[in-house]
Amino acid sequence: MSELQVELVAADRRIWTGEATMVRCRTASGEIGIMPGHTPLLGILVSGDLAVHKADGTQTLATVDGGFLSVEHDRVMIVADHVYVQG
Repeated sequence: MSELQVELVAADRRIWTGEATMVRCRTASGEIGIMPGHTPLLGILVSGDLAVHKADGTQTLATVDGGFLSVEHDRVMIVADHVYVQG
């Protein structure tokens, strides 16, 4: 199974990096799910929760206060001013 390379970055530091099977977050156009093979995308994030679904069945949950999302060649970069990782 193909996986995504995900990077979650706050304004001052890298919060989380790793592989995932899916990323779910909120954009200005609505909630979106990114899976391997997704078409390239640049989106504006709105304040809210996001989830990184890992291959082992666990999730990394976080809350962001806006920012942007970039998807290209199974690489997902999420950049926000503030990121609050839950748990």
